[in-house]
Amino acid sequence: MELDARSSSLLQELLTNSGIRNKDLELKYGLSRRQIEYSFGKINDWLEARYLPQIKRTKTGHFLIHKALLTALSSEQNQQAGSTYVLSEEERTNLIILMLLSKNSDLSLLHFTDALGVSKNTILSDLKNAQAIAGAFELAVTYSRVLGYSLEGKEFNKRQALINIVYRTIDMYGGETWIKELSGADSSEIAALSRKMEAVEAKLNLKFTDEKMESMPYILLLSLRRIRQGQIVEGFHIHCDELSDTKEYQAVEEILHDLQGIPTEERLFFTLHLLTTNVSSMAYLSEDTLPELTRALDEMLSLFERSACVTLQDRGQLLDKILLHLKPAYYRIKYQLTIANPLQETIGKEFKELHHLVKQSSVPLRRLIGVDIPESETTYLTMLIGGWLSRQGDSLQQKIKALVVCPKGVCVSRLLQSTLRELFREFIFFDSLSVREFHSYALEYDVVFSTVYLPTDKKLFVIKSYLDKEDKYRLRQQVMQEMSGYSPSEFNMELIMEIVGKHAVIGNSHSLRVELEEHFRPGERASGKRDYDTRMPDLNGLLTPDMIRLERRADSWQEAVRLGAEPLLRRGAITPGYVEAMIDSYDREDPYIVIGPGLAIPHADPASGVNEVSMSLLRLEEPVSYSEAYPVQVIVIIAAKDKHQHLRSLMQLMQLAGSQEAVRAVIEAGSALEIHKVAVKFSKD
Repeated sequence: MELDARSSSLLQELLTNSGIRNKDLELKYGLSRRQIEYSFGKINDWLEARYLPQIKRTKTGHFLIHKALLTALSSEQNQQAGSTYVLSEEERTNLIILMLLSKNSDLSLLHFTDALGVSKNTILSDLKNAQAIAGAFELAVTYSRVLGYSLEGKEFNKRQALINIVYRTIDMYGGETWIKELSGADSSEIAALSRKMEAVEAKLNLKFTDEKMESMPYILLLSLRRIRQGQIVEGFHIHCDELSDTKEYQAVEEILHDLQGIPTEERLFFTLHLLTTNVSSMAYLSEDTLPELTRALDEMLSLFERSACVTLQDRGQLLDKILLHLKPAYYRIKYQLTIANPLQETIGKEFKELHHLVKQSSVPLRRLIGVDIPESETTYLTMLIGGWLSRQGDSLQQKIKALVVCPKGVCVSRLLQSTLRELFREFIFFDSLSVREFHSYALEYDVVFSTVYLPTDKKLFVIKSYLDKEDKYRLRQQVMQEMSGYSPSEFNMELIMEIVGKHAVIGNSHSLRVELEEHFRPGERASGKRDYDTRMPDLNGLLTPDMIRLERRADSWQEAVRLGAEPLLRRGAITPGYVEAMIDSYDREDPYIVIGPGLAIPHADPASGVNEVSMSLLRLEEPVSYSEAYPVQVIVIIAAKDKHQHLRSLMQLMQLAGSQEAVRAVIEAGSALEIHKVAVKFSKD
């Protein structure tokens, strides 16, 4: 009797992950509860036939595995990997790629069918899957009558694929045996490389994870084989100076000291592999942790706390824990050597809200490293932060999740989200969306704040794009009443202070009162002072007289944008590409940049060419038409370097736009200095 592929996979999963629950298996393998029960019935029949203890399942969905079973199957695993275990489609595909990357001779269909024990048609189907995996590494599976099957592409990409496939294979049932058999790896060579790696651990005072110690000798062996075959990594985009003075480079020199003719690029590649290999020893990080990485991570955790409305307890410990992961991940991400995360799909599904917030908060890391953080790496961050939240008893599921929908462009949307985030600090705000993005939004949410009506079965609050103090007060009253039956107007500070004083000693009653006010009445703080970042400039700090231009007329709104942008171009605050991007992004059917009678704020994506946060203003004596319904005389060019630094001045500009008297004063001004004086009046909170 033999196990089918599904039963084999489930058994292997339990042997390597005994803590997994029935529900986890359903999600991971896309199976129903009934299908899993059926497979475990077959597994237990198979075990019984072999006189092995059966697997039991508790009412809570956990599995009970007898130690004797683990011992028996582990000892058989490496000896009989191919005899009773039926490979899954994914495993066969990975093994085919492994054969292609480690081949010593030409490979034909016959080689694959013999090695994997399946039919020719099955192999042909697997080769199509192999092409899809190879494509992710910018490689292609090719065939010729002379050379058989091969992988075509850059050698660097092949090494990336090799590392990835070895990690995947070593994790599968009997993985090490499969690698040895299919690659022809010599056991004595593997043992020698393992001893060298242990020596490296001692020399560098670090401890690689068991998983990596198991994989690295094979990666080194197969890479050296490719080098001997003349497959050399070329066009290496890693700078020698950046890696050659590291301990890891010295370690590689020792590993390769008895091998002749290994090019510098290859030594750097091996160095990179060591740097990107996970370690489990903190001592390694304490010596040369990058200060910039620590700061970026700290900033990321702050963003996460703000987005998720949580306070991370023992934050320093969490930061150290994530640093342990991020040090190798830094090089892995920077040089695109990201490894597969087997839990990526599960985490993405089960903790998608948390994962979304972690990805949103990873901007400082992306800015530091210079590339997007891959999904597999943010999954690791989600796991670490999620575990920490569970430990301290926090759950995002209990919080109200909100969306902001605003068709009025990036700047106004961000300002609105920032205002709402401050007004409802107890909510989690996922995203600020356009109407089109909202209709295809995938995450679950509870409430929508929108400047336009939307068809939704969730709570919808239609609001203005700019909220003054009275608007905020009414909105908070309405929302809290409808969402939780609680009205902030019922808040009695004296009663709260009396209750607290009855049960606790109050050290500083003034500070307690201020913090309670901030919590229950955000936006109405006792001090009346907003908690803006001190780096945020005021409106008058940006709209200085030299950034203000007065003209009689412009032939078109496009010319008005170019005239208005000239002061910023002259100063180097923006590039010509940003000016064209502002013009290209304008939607005549939806002139969202017109924020009030006679006033428009053209802007575009900062990536289009913003060098510093800045503004300039053009005042025309004759109106220019953005559309038939929107003639404007005041055009304020907004250049936002990031999502936050311009929000303070933008809010002040929105206040100015809301005042007919102020807009008239700007239109009728006789000089740039007069307009600047108007800006000064609105440059306070």
